[in-house]
Amino acid sequence: MDDFTKKRVMKIMDNYTKNKILKDLQNQLKLNYKIRGNNITLIEERPAFMSNQWVQLDIAQFRLDQGKWKIYWRDSKKKWHFIDDIQPDEDFEKQLNIVDNDNRGMFWG
Repeated sequence: MDDFTKKRVMKIMDNYTKNKILKDLQNQLKLNYKIRGNNITLIEERPAFMSNQWVQLDIAQFRLDQGKWKIYWRDSKKKWHFIDDIQPDEDFEKQLNIVDNDNRGMFWG
């Protein structure tokens, strides 16, 4: 991923993770992301039971492959799977919206 694309995606993800959770719920639920190479992982964070630590749960992963973003979901064994009926697309925001709307309950349960 080139620097321009990385900065653009970071701006999109910063805005998304900051505004997705209502202010009143941010002490109970947070969204975050991490970038590693050409992969962007969307992460949900919740307070751990009887602890001041936060637990992270990977929600979805976006992978830039040959100029198009592919969406992956993670199974209970922490293995990522490509969702082949979601067409790869050059538009990152379009792919993020697909995950956000999650018509099938694959990401947000």
